[in-house]
Amino acid sequence: MGIGGISWPQILVVLVIVLLIFGTKRIRNIGSDLGGAIREFRKGVGENDDESGEDKPKDKSSTRSDKEDGSASSREN
Repeated sequence: MGIGGISWPQILVVLVIVLLIFGTKRIRNIGSDLGGAIREFRKGVGENDDESGEDKPKDKSSTRSDKEDGSASSREN
């Protein structure tokens, strides 16, 4: 058994049919375009992470005050 109930010979037949319909050149172009899109997406996500990292406080004083606020509220209970 293969992927989701489809056996490997069936997958191979589908790939051969796709190859006959589109041709090797067009499939190569589609693969190249898809790879470029994935690369740009990862680059965009990486830039977004860098921008969000700048918004975070770099000093530890703000995290200490958050912990102190939490401990003060636990004392009140």
